[in-house]
Amino acid sequence: MTWGNKLILVFIGFAVLMSTLVYKCMKQNFELVSKDYYNDELRYQDKIDGVNNANKLSNVQITQIGDEVSIQLPKELNGLATTGKAWFYCATNASNDRKIPVEVNDEGVMVIDKTKLAKANYQVKLSWQTGSDKFYNEQKLEVK
Repeated sequence: MTWGNKLILVFIGFAVLMSTLVYKCMKQNFELVSKDYYNDELRYQDKIDGVNNANKLSNVQITQIGDEVSIQLPKELNGLATTGKAWFYCATNASNDRKIPVEVNDEGVMVIDKTKLAKANYQVKLSWQTGSDKFYNEQKLEVK
């Protein structure tokens, strides 16, 4: 084999490699954290205020027992009317994200069936309101 043939094989190999890389890059899925990121950024001060309010209370506890995920709001809020949402944010796959309205019992516990969640790592973004006070908490959760 002459050096000219070897050079042609190197160019063909390079072209195949580059074509493969371009094809794989075109099939890559890039998901944004939020499609409405600009308005979310404008409301970021509400989140900061919510974190400060939540830090004045006892901790939010998220546990898994059997086929349920349990969210315990701070004890100081037991029996008070509470509204809000729990956003189970999966950074690796947006189709696993779930937004669930906060519905707590008299003890301040919210129970979620695990069948609503995929087995993945989540960032649980919990925002709730009691009266005129807004609260916000984030915790990591691995659903098994």
